[in-house]
Parts: sequence; C-alpha cells; structure tokens
Amino acid sequence: MTVWPLARRDLSSETKQSFKTTEFWAMVVGIAGILIASYVVGRGGGPDNFTAQRAWLYVAIVAVGYMVSRGLAKSGSPDSYWANGSNIPANDDADAALGRAGD
Repeated sequence: MTVWPLARRDLSSETKQSFKTTEFWAMVVGIAGILIASYVVGRGGGPDNFTAQRAWLYVAIVAVGYMVSRGLAKSGSPDSYWANGSNIPANDDADAALGRAGD
C-alpha cells in the first residue's frame, strides 16, 4: 500500500516576472516620452519650460507609481511551479514529475 504525503510539492511565486507585465512596458514608454519631451522643448529658441529637473521629477514619480503597482500585484495572484524548478508537467503527470511513477 502506498502512503501519499498530505502536502503537495507545488510551490508558488506571487506573480510573473516584471518585464512580462503591461505595467513595466507602460512605465518604459512613459519615461522615454518624458525624457524625449524634455529634450525637445526649448530647442527651437523658445523658453525652456520643461527643464531637466522637472523631467527627472516626473520620471521618479512614474517609477514610484510602478513600484506601488508591482507591490499591489504581488500581494495577490499566485503563479504555481513545482519544487524541482520546472513548470507544471504536461498531461497532469504529477507523479512522474515527483519521481513516484510506477508506485
């Protein structure tokens, strides 16, 4: 008779990697837009109303907003993986993934 352990061997990381999220790419595009706009404004001989100091302030605000959004995302949704480091096995073959095939 086989005795099965009560605890499952699948683990959970809170969320997917940050570069795979929409928030990350929105932040990258937003920061690029801020820096490009700061560079372009005032180049045509007019007043420089969007200085580097103000641009970097906005970049810092966007970065803090991103960090807050990642913190909120990490507080909830699980992303399961198995103890041996692989993803969940195909065809729901959990016994083979844990080395219990043929028991």
